[in-house]
Amino acid sequence: MIEPKATPMREQAPDVRIHNFDEVPLGYSEDEAVREASRCLQCKTAPCVAGCPVGIDIPGFIRAIKERQFGAAIGRIKEANALPAVCGRVCPQETQCQGVCTLGKKLEPVAIGRLERFCADWEADHEACTPAVHAPTGKRVAIIGSGPAGLTAAGELKRRGHDVTVFELLHVAGGVLMYGIPEFRLPKAIVKREIDALRRMGVRIEVNKVVGRVATIHELLRDGYDAAFIGTGAGLPQFLGVLGENLNGVYSANEFLTRTNLMRAYLFPEYDTPIKVGRRVVTVGGGNVAMDSARTALRLGAEESFIVYRRSEAELPARKEEVHHAKEEGIQFQLLTNPVEFLGDKGRVRAVRCLRMELGEPDASGRRRPVPVKGSEFEIESDTVVIAIGNGPHPLIPQTTPDLALTPAGNIAADAVSGATNLRGVYAGGDIVTGAATVIEAMGAGKRAACAIHDSLCS
Repeated sequence: MIEPKATPMREQAPDVRIHNFDEVPLGYSEDEAVREASRCLQCKTAPCVAGCPVGIDIPGFIRAIKERQFGAAIGRIKEANALPAVCGRVCPQETQCQGVCTLGKKLEPVAIGRLERFCADWEADHEACTPAVHAPTGKRVAIIGSGPAGLTAAGELKRRGHDVTVFELLHVAGGVLMYGIPEFRLPKAIVKREIDALRRMGVRIEVNKVVGRVATIHELLRDGYDAAFIGTGAGLPQFLGVLGENLNGVYSANEFLTRTNLMRAYLFPEYDTPIKVGRRVVTVGGGNVAMDSARTALRLGAEESFIVYRRSEAELPARKEEVHHAKEEGIQFQLLTNPVEFLGDKGRVRAVRCLRMELGEPDASGRRRPVPVKGSEFEIESDTVVIAIGNGPHPLIPQTTPDLALTPAGNIAADAVSGATNLRGVYAGGDIVTGAATVIEAMGAGKRAACAIHDSLCS
């Protein structure tokens, strides 16, 4: 008989984890993984595969787990996914593979993400599985950006025998995986482990290389690269445009999380990049980045951490799991609330002036538009404010490649399937094309572009 509910994953207790940056979920044991894998129906239609942006053979790797062939399981995953430990942790499986799981029509869906994480973690404790690399083709490809889109494209192209070099502007590879996602959700050692696997395949990664400054896209192509893939992401913070945003203590989520994650502010004084959050922190926004920021603030010592979001809980764009964890940890939600000004004292933020909102007619996004309630103005005292309302496209490549076609929003215009741009041999994918999206969507774009580049180079 099939268990009606997914096998739960052990977690740190909320009152413990708010005082450390250790990972919250603790993973499956071998027996737990086998028990969960036994719930899979192994249905012939396998809608879960179609629901996966990178096309993992989900029934195949789950069947291998059920048979306790864990090495075969991770091998099957890596045929399609170069970053399984990352995806198993931060993928929104509930709206993708698990969202279309046949079992989920009547019972809880199979916990595919937890099983993928189990396989990747099992590999870390045993012999590493390095995908086979085809014979050299003699073709060279430049990858600009080492985030999820760039790393995926690099792995796919290297597997097919191409000479691949990744150019990263920061001092470490990983992009948003390193600077944007907190340690308690995605430990940096795991990202490094995934990147090391690509290096073992033969992918070269050059850090501190700012394409657009050390060389332009056109110069790379003139210097011997046969194709280029742009995966520079959405790294330009967006702001509210209200009074007081320039006060000390008001951060973009990009800066707040980069200082904490990549620069290890939480290990001060070992790492000399402190963030003094004070007693009360307000985070503006309702997505995963907002949840990450609010939860990080608690771990940095805040006594109270607020989420301010202008719509209701039903419209929160964050994953349900992240909202659940935030509530468990004591994050306070000020919903149907919109900041209209940041108030300061001696140059530093001291409060957020807000309006209560109500939901009106749907807007262009399909969500009901928030409308201010007259006479509802109030203040929330705050020592630190984090603005987490999204990011725009990284502007450097478009600025230094003036003949590269852009969308009205400033993103690179690229074919939705192949990633081809208007420039011969130049492809793009991920957030630089779509705007801010999920890690796995960026990986899917990188994989599709890699396939298109390969077909072009070998036709």
